[in-house]
Amino acid sequence: MLRIGIDIGGTFTDFAVWCDEADGYRQIDGQKIPTSRPQFARSVIEGLEAIFERQGVRKNDSVLVVHGTTVGTNAIIERSEPPIALITTQGYRDILNIARLRLDHSMDMFGRRPTPLVPRGMVFEVKERLRGDGSVEIPLDHESVIAAVAEAKKSGATAIGVCLLHSYRNSVHEEQLLEIARAAFPELDIVASHEVWPQQSEYERAVLTLLNVYVKRLMAGYIGEVDGFLRRRLPNARLLVTKSNGGVMSGAEACRLPVHTLLSGPAAGVTAARTLAEWTQNEKILTMDMGGTSTDVSLVQVGRPTLTAQAEVGDFPLLLPVTAIEAMGAGGGSIIWLDGKVLKVGPRSAGSKPGPACYDMGGTAPTLTDAYLLCNYLSPLGLLGGRLPLSRALAEKAMEPIAEVGGGDVIVAAESCIEIATSNMLAKVLPFLARAGIGPADLTLMIFGGAGGIHGPLLAEEVGIKRILVPRLSSVFCAFGCLAADLVHDAVRSVTGMDLDADKMGRIFDELAKSGRAWVANQAAGGQVKQIDELYLAEMRYAAQSFTIPVDITEALRSHAGMAGFTAAFDAEHEKLFGYANPGAPVAINELLVRTFGRQAKPHAMTDAKASVKVAATSHRDLRFRGRWWPGCPIFSRSDLAAGWTQLGPTVIEHELATILVPPGFRAEVGALGDILLSKEN
Repeated sequence: MLRIGIDIGGTFTDFAVWCDEADGYRQIDGQKIPTSRPQFARSVIEGLEAIFERQGVRKNDSVLVVHGTTVGTNAIIERSEPPIALITTQGYRDILNIARLRLDHSMDMFGRRPTPLVPRGMVFEVKERLRGDGSVEIPLDHESVIAAVAEAKKSGATAIGVCLLHSYRNSVHEEQLLEIARAAFPELDIVASHEVWPQQSEYERAVLTLLNVYVKRLMAGYIGEVDGFLRRRLPNARLLVTKSNGGVMSGAEACRLPVHTLLSGPAAGVTAARTLAEWTQNEKILTMDMGGTSTDVSLVQVGRPTLTAQAEVGDFPLLLPVTAIEAMGAGGGSIIWLDGKVLKVGPRSAGSKPGPACYDMGGTAPTLTDAYLLCNYLSPLGLLGGRLPLSRALAEKAMEPIAEVGGGDVIVAAESCIEIATSNMLAKVLPFLARAGIGPADLTLMIFGGAGGIHGPLLAEEVGIKRILVPRLSSVFCAFGCLAADLVHDAVRSVTGMDLDADKMGRIFDELAKSGRAWVANQAAGGQVKQIDELYLAEMRYAAQSFTIPVDITEALRSHAGMAGFTAAFDAEHEKLFGYANPGAPVAINELLVRTFGRQAKPHAMTDAKASVKVAATSHRDLRFRGRWWPGCPIFSRSDLAAGWTQLGPTVIEHELATILVPPGFRAEVGALGDILLSKEN
């Protein structure tokens, strides 16, 4: 079966093509085409058509397409969708404005609360009330439901989110409200919080429900367009969509719950990194996914889940267990600008159109890509095998206003811009590692994305990381992650305040696992699941703490270690994260979570024997490092390099889809999987 992974970025749309299960990782092919903004589906369809033609796909062939998308994320950030409404419990109309009381940046004199996605005038109340234990205090008033929905429709709402107090503990009133409202107003799309994610925290749960409602129409149209094309073109094709937790789900599920896709693109890259880390026996990996618009970093530790429940999309919290990623507004297309006389890089990007000035597509603002070209990191012949020519003259012209402030030398200005971008990344990466309790010396940096191969080694030098792994498919690595992903379902139960013992926790876990297995069976209809696994997690804290940490209690649960075993697992995790634990102190459990995996077919790690083959450089050119030119550096073609090849930097390795920079003091070596390892020698 032909399998195709797709990842849409702000500048390019990437494809990874796995032709047959007999083929391994080394046989997967990749391609890139410019992203067609704002009609994102067009570039996806054009890329698929090209692949179908190249692979000789016939109408009745079976094809699996796995798609990661940021369409919903962009809509939330830009707030570009029609108005929606919120229905909540009487007396809680201000839930979105009050939020969490505190300011995000309490020391910022100019700090302001983000504007809610739904204004107060579009929040409507219904008469009902549940107690904290889920028992009914005030029954749901049917007339208030009809009145609230009618008023929301009259006010211009195109869809409605419902979040009633304590419905995470008992969804009976939300279920009744949906039945009444959908029967009376079938033309409106109405979604309740228990359908999206039934977890305690009223504000975050309301926001999550509204995010789902806000992007649902857009995502249904987008996914429907791609799925419709596949159904017309190939009746036996199947579409899966990646999730923010690193897994995949059916296209129909993504249309119903699009909020689960909001961080799916970066999450797919982390899924790919975990797969490659296991193959190459790298236990601790810092990932760096640098595209044309942004850079995402994450920490992969083999045997440990990479998740957080504290992610954000735009101005809003995302109350879901998602892949833990730190995002930065720095990419190859990041615009270089002056704030007075202060040089800044990003966060605005030139995107694919007009793109960097050197693309000669109408862009006039200098970008990091222009700086790379001026420092000779990029081939003068252009990108994509020459299909995207680059103009050095236009890059110099765009950089001139920046250079004038610093003395008039465009090369010095270009190198300064790269250094500033690196410093910006450093300011994000070091606190990220500190929070994880891991030092740079313990890590291997895995770099991917269109610009990762250039900027990653420069960042590694600054951070103090001495090993860099560049995947064979670095430029389309997130698309490869789509092919490496499993069906993944998360189920949660809030247990705050409940009198828990090991037996009760076991029964709750069994219920959650049962729902996960049913979900996998439903999603896998028509597909193959090799096996089903579960991961059991608890959000735990010391009783006096105001925050929780996710703790993997799978082993303790299966070994019947009881509450003492769960507490010991928490103490060990707390010690690892903070260097401190308090054994014997009371421990509280807020949530129980089961992550269910429906294991899919994946490429295997077919290796090549190492050979000490000497390869001639395709050309030589001067490279700019550390304030001076390094003359006559060798340039190699990636396609000429076999396992075992090695070269001391400075040098550049060029490929149709990516460029890899090897700074002075680093040695590059091609590994058995075709990946390239850069090691610091001095």
